[in-house]
Amino acid sequence: MRVGPGSCLLLPTTATTMAVAHAPQRRRGVLLLVLVAALVAALPATCAAARSKSKKSYTAIFSFGDSLSDAGNLIVNGTPKALTTARPPYGMTFFRKPTGRCSNGRLVVDFLAEHFGLPLPQPSQAKGKDFKKGANFAITGATALEYSFFKAHGIDQRIWNTGSINTQIGWLQDMKPSLCKSDQDCKDYFSKSLFVVGEFGGNDYNAPLFSGVKFSEIKTYVPLVTKAIANGVEKLIELGATDLLVPGVLPIGCFPLYLTLYNTSSKSDYNARTGCLRRYNRLAFHHNRELKQQLDELQKKYPKTKIMYGDYFKAAMQFVVYPGKFGFSTALQACCGAGGQGNYNFNLKKKCGEQGASVCSNPSSYVSWDGIHMTEAAYKKVADGWLNGPYAEPPILKS
Repeated sequence: MRVGPGSCLLLPTTATTMAVAHAPQRRRGVLLLVLVAALVAALPATCAAARSKSKKSYTAIFSFGDSLSDAGNLIVNGTPKALTTARPPYGMTFFRKPTGRCSNGRLVVDFLAEHFGLPLPQPSQAKGKDFKKGANFAITGATALEYSFFKAHGIDQRIWNTGSINTQIGWLQDMKPSLCKSDQDCKDYFSKSLFVVGEFGGNDYNAPLFSGVKFSEIKTYVPLVTKAIANGVEKLIELGATDLLVPGVLPIGCFPLYLTLYNTSSKSDYNARTGCLRRYNRLAFHHNRELKQQLDELQKKYPKTKIMYGDYFKAAMQFVVYPGKFGFSTALQACCGAGGQGNYNFNLKKKCGEQGASVCSNPSSYVSWDGIHMTEAAYKKVADGWLNGPYAEPPILKS
C-alpha cells in the first residue's frame, strides 16, 4: 500500500492489485476483504503522518502594534486612573479579568500563538518572564511615526505614549541577549519565528482627526506612515526575521466611535450598502493600498523572506455586509457601551468600563466590543483568515 501524492489517500500497490486479479475466483472475495481491512487500519496513522509532514511550525512569535495587539504593556508599571480598558468587563470572556487587552478576551496574535502550540505572548515590559517562545511588544496608543512628528504639528496632546514602531523594535533589541548568544545565533532563531508587525497607523490618523486637522492634510500623512511601517519591517528583516505578517488598518468609517462622533444627516456621507462613513473608509483604504505597495517592494528586495499582508479591512467589511454568515447579529453596534447619538451604543461620556455603561449578554454575536476594538469572536475569525486565507496575502500556512 502507498499514500497518494499530496494527500493521505491510501492506494493499493501494483503487486497487491495483481495478486487479487490473478487469484482464483473463490479466493478473490476473501483477498478483497483483507485488503480493505488493511487499508482502513492504516489510514489514521498514514493521514497523521501526512499532516505532520506538511504542518508549519514556529519556535516563537513576536508581536508589535497598538491596542489591537497590546497584551498589557500599558499597565505593566501601574494602571493609569483614566484607563477604562483595564477595568471590568474587559477580559470577561476568556481571562475572567482585565489583562490590558482592549477586548473581552483573546486577540488575533493570541489565536495565532495557540494555533502553533505556543504560549500567549506576554507583554514585553513585564519583569522576570521567559520570552524565548515569544513576546508582545505592542502598546495601546502606539504609532508608526515618532512622537516628534505629532509635536511639530501641534497634535501631540492626542498621543498617549511614545511607543512607536521604532521604540518597540528597540525593546526587542534590548531583549536579544536573553534570547540568543550571537548575531548569527539570533538570526537563526528569528528565522524560525513568526513576526506580527502591527497593526500600526490607526493612531497616526486618530490624532489629527480628533484634533480637527483638515482631511486634505491628513491624506499627506499616509506615505509617511506607511514608509515608517516598511522601515520597521526592514529593520526586523536585518535582525533575522524571515516570516513577517504586516496588517493594514481597519475600516474606521464602520467604527461605532466614528459613526457617533461624525454622525451626519447627509445620506451621501454613508455607504448605502454598509451604513459606514465613506470618507473615513477611503482614508483607511488609501493607507492599505500604499502599505501593500511598500511591502511588495520589500518582498522584491528580500526574496528569501515571506512578507504577508494581513487584511483587517476585508475581514471587517465582510462582517459588516454579511454579519449572519459569520454568526454575528450586528456589526455597527458596540457590545459594551451606552446609548448616544445614533444607534451605535457608543457614548464618549459613558465608555465601556465607565459608570453608566453596560455590556451585552452575548459578546460572541457582536463584531465591535467597545466601539473601537473587536470582540474575541471577531478576532478569532480574522486569525483564521490570516492562517488559511482569505484575509492574508499570502496566508501564513501557505508554503
